[in-house]
Amino acid sequence: MRKIEILDCTLRDGGFAIEDAHKTGIKMEVFQKDTVKDIISYFNQSKLDIIELGAVERTDKDVTKFCIYESIEEISKKIPANPSKDQLYAAFFRGPDIPLEDIPNSDDKYCKAIRVAVRYSELEKSLEYCKALSKKGYKIFVQPMLTMRYTEEELNMIIQASNEMNAYALYFVDSYGYMTEKDVIYFLKKYDSKLNSEIKIGFHSHNNLNLAFSNVKSFINYETNRDIIVDSCVLGMGQGAGNLQTEIISNYLNKNFGKKYNYEMVLNVCELIEKLSPKPLWGYTITTLLPAIHKVAYKYSINLRERYKLPYAEINYLLENISEDLRHRYTQENLDILLNLLKKGE
Repeated sequence: MRKIEILDCTLRDGGFAIEDAHKTGIKMEVFQKDTVKDIISYFNQSKLDIIELGAVERTDKDVTKFCIYESIEEISKKIPANPSKDQLYAAFFRGPDIPLEDIPNSDDKYCKAIRVAVRYSELEKSLEYCKALSKKGYKIFVQPMLTMRYTEEELNMIIQASNEMNAYALYFVDSYGYMTEKDVIYFLKKYDSKLNSEIKIGFHSHNNLNLAFSNVKSFINYETNRDIIVDSCVLGMGQGAGNLQTEIISNYLNKNFGKKYNYEMVLNVCELIEKLSPKPLWGYTITTLLPAIHKVAYKYSINLRERYKLPYAEINYLLENISEDLRHRYTQENLDILLNLLKKGE
């Protein structure tokens, strides 16, 4: 029988969400060391299949409060002393940035899994980077960000590379939260027909259209013998509108697929996450709905609303008329260009 696994990415995607909030000027509590330790302890007891401990990134700032660490050695120190034997611990790389010579070969004391964000602008470099990490002995999760953006040819290149390196998993990623059930089935069929049989298929959803759980149910109920991985975060914590909620999917799999997740431990993490903000900065909102409707990077809308206090109608106008070269990449310079569009329209 196929396996259905949950990968909880609360610490990583949640950490990125806190980082985004701070960059936008929104006040929110950060991940304190004791809180992170307690969260990992509860996850260790939860029997969830894969726990992402955070991200690895080179920077001259101390960003551990966002669960971002400088090396695989540092993030691996967060693995509990007595880890559950059936659990896999993962680290996330935002791209092919850390020199390969600075990354040690896989070892029992390190996270066994590395999830690599495949950048559209650096597709070949990202895939070669994944192959090199695989040769170092890590279980590689290939994560083509904003998968909807890729052409058939580019997807075939990703699938071929995943087969060549015998990746642990190949994902399709709904980075901006506008996938529908039709899109989910399309990627599933394509991957399932061309991937080596032992490679798992993963799905990372976002909730901009309030479709994360619905889309994931379509993913789970698709008829295949292949092992699959579902990403989720406690309370849906994550960038933009956030992700599928761990407390929803773990309960669903317990009741419908005979899983034995310790639900009490998941709820204990919910208690800790709730304390980070009196008002959650993720979840369904009009601010995160509008960029999904127009298939635009969500950070435009968040900044237009939070920093510039624009009404929804004006945000909708700007996103509806954004040029193709700005659509997928948010920067302050691109935001300024967009704001000039509003001035011209007045």
